[in-house]
Amino acid sequence: MTREEKSKVIEDLTAQLAGTNVIYLADISGLDAETTSNLRRTCFKAGIELAVVKNTLLEKAMEASENDYGDLPKTLKGNTSILIAENGNAPAKIIKEFRKKSDKPVLKGAFIHQAVFIGDNQLDALIALKSKDEVIGEIIGLLQSPAKNVVSALKSGGGKIAGIVKTLSER
Repeated sequence: MTREEKSKVIEDLTAQLAGTNVIYLADISGLDAETTSNLRRTCFKAGIELAVVKNTLLEKAMEASENDYGDLPKTLKGNTSILIAENGNAPAKIIKEFRKKSDKPVLKGAFIHQAVFIGDNQLDALIALKSKDEVIGEIIGLLQSPAKNVVSALKSGGGKIAGIVKTLSER
């Protein structure tokens, strides 16, 4: 790879990193072709971009990026695949699902909305993260609940008042 090609790759990676807030680094080495293909297909269906990257080029792209990746560049050893997603916990769920069949992929680290997670032991914590849509849904549910209570109380109270008025008029 020539210097121009390397600088182009670094430039592209930097642009990719700037355009997302959810980045996972994983080691998928040792997976056979069929399993790797299934992983790529599953990622594609979930809207996750999976790519194998050279560690030195990714490290330079992280340095050039405006985001603070903390200790994440230190995890760039051995084979590295980058998973870029919109949903913060989707890649973790896919990694966990594939780990039921084999010991790979191994999570090296993740960068999610300015938070850095290092190590495979963080996988369960990443799965527990709620997506933006889930949080919005919970907030809407909480906001609707008092309004529903007021409306149901008014409806039931209106029925009681009408019943009392009717009873009084009949007497």
